[in-house]
Amino acid sequence: MKEEIRQIIEELLPLVNVDADFLFAELDSLGVTAILMALSQRYGVDLESEDVTPKNFKNLDSLVALVQRKQCSAK
Repeated sequence: MKEEIRQIIEELLPLVNVDADFLFAELDSLGVTAILMALSQRYGVDLESEDVTPKNFKNLDSLVALVQRKQCSAK
């Protein structure tokens, strides 16, 4: 899942450093929205504005953890 999310972000936002120490700092509001929409659609989870926190968008691993939590809570 991690590599798939990396690929999604790289395709959506080619100028963003996905491996940045603090991914949230690399993103503007449109970038965050694009990521939320793409991951929601791809993984069938509801990612909303409340999910946009520095903790959830800290790095690629934290985004993967967010999607996994949402998948588990949807079951």
